[in-house]
Amino acid sequence: MTETETNLYDVVVLGAGPVGENVADRTRAAGLTTAVVESELVGGECSYWACMPSKALLRPVIARADARRVPGLAHLVHGPLDTAAVLARRDYETSDWNDDGQIAWLDAIGADLYRGHGRLSGPRTVTVTAPDGTERTLTAKHAVALCTGSRALLPDLPGLADVKPWTSREATSAKAAPGHLIVVGGGVVAVEMATAWRALGSDVTLLVRGKGLLPRMEPFAGELVAEALTEAGVDLRTGSSVESVTRKNGTVLAVTDQGDRIEADEILFATGRAPRTDDIGLDTVGLEPGSWLSVDDSLRVTGSDWLYAVGDVNHRALLTHQGKYQARIAGAAIAARASGTANLASDPWGPHTATADHHAVPQVVFTDPEAGAVGLSLAEAEQAGHRVRAVDVEFSSVAGAGLYAEGYKGRARMVVDLEQEILRGVTFVGPGVGELIHSATVAVAGQVPLSRLWHAVPSYPTISEVWLRLLEAFRDA
Repeated sequence: MTETETNLYDVVVLGAGPVGENVADRTRAAGLTTAVVESELVGGECSYWACMPSKALLRPVIARADARRVPGLAHLVHGPLDTAAVLARRDYETSDWNDDGQIAWLDAIGADLYRGHGRLSGPRTVTVTAPDGTERTLTAKHAVALCTGSRALLPDLPGLADVKPWTSREATSAKAAPGHLIVVGGGVVAVEMATAWRALGSDVTLLVRGKGLLPRMEPFAGELVAEALTEAGVDLRTGSSVESVTRKNGTVLAVTDQGDRIEADEILFATGRAPRTDDIGLDTVGLEPGSWLSVDDSLRVTGSDWLYAVGDVNHRALLTHQGKYQARIAGAAIAARASGTANLASDPWGPHTATADHHAVPQVVFTDPEAGAVGLSLAEAEQAGHRVRAVDVEFSSVAGAGLYAEGYKGRARMVVDLEQEILRGVTFVGPGVGELIHSATVAVAGQVPLSRLWHAVPSYPTISEVWLRLLEAFRDA
């Protein structure tokens, strides 16, 4: 082949995280030649610095907490966690930050990998600068898919870079538990990392600018998680913003707007995400560098007939599973358009249209207790103009919860659309609810009528029986 032929592909995917991998998988399955460009590790944020390492850190924490609530077992698990063993398992789950296995998978599906920094250099064109400085230009016949994800957003504090603060990456890849860790933030990363490192032996101070935790979930979710973190020994301070941070002789000093001066070994800022679009050549195609990218329901960038933005970069739902869902849609849409035969608007529930990231996004927060939610909260449903009613049930009313753990504490809520009699949202908080949330996702995504949910009989005695209690509470309200 000539150099030009080698560089021409049907599809070029920029970013080889789980989103980029899934786009490539779908386009290759459709017979389209596909190039994948990656500047770091194939497998991306989820595999090495987010989902996998964080859950490897949290799993023993949650398992121990569950065991402590079971008579006959509780007395055997009062000792501390084996921190070295937990970190070793975390390292195993990340393949010690080696991506050979992921590269082998790309090879197996027939996608070509280009190592280096990729930038758009015009319509349907990506220039890749390899680690040795050499450049290669890739041209896409049908589509370029931007799957570059997001990065941690640090606050604008003078001298912060000199402090070398932790972001989510350092928090999930640290080689030892710090003696004292300050966590700044009240969202998912903040509460999960506070949970993990407190259980692994760190003193943890959690500084939350707002009034409570998990502000995007129902208020009771944040309240129950905050109560549990406090009981675990986390120093939780709400209404507290960091005004300055310095590091001297290895010790971090954080000063808050309340006048508190807190010393620690490390400080983690879990204060939001920003799109990784600042240096990918958006300006060469008329888009703003560093911006979130607006897309239609086939994940095609607004105003373009060839550029797709999939996963975090489009800001629809910053979750790995939603990004992979979008990737499957985008891959199918690219293939359908390449064939020239598909009418993508003909079936809004079909394989070429992303709808779940509008109204049925599930998420689990792996704290103790776990918090899981799908769809809209009560406040969100009301703001969207739906006529709704929320129904709450304590898990103490469910026999299976009492068997799962002595003193099981948790709450469930379903948000019912009173006109259509379907569910707009569901929230569960309690031990083990992470494995319960998919039933709610099916109900919300499928717009299952309440009249049919009565016939989805939960097994007895499981915590899934909370569904029956929720339906009874709605009926009797």
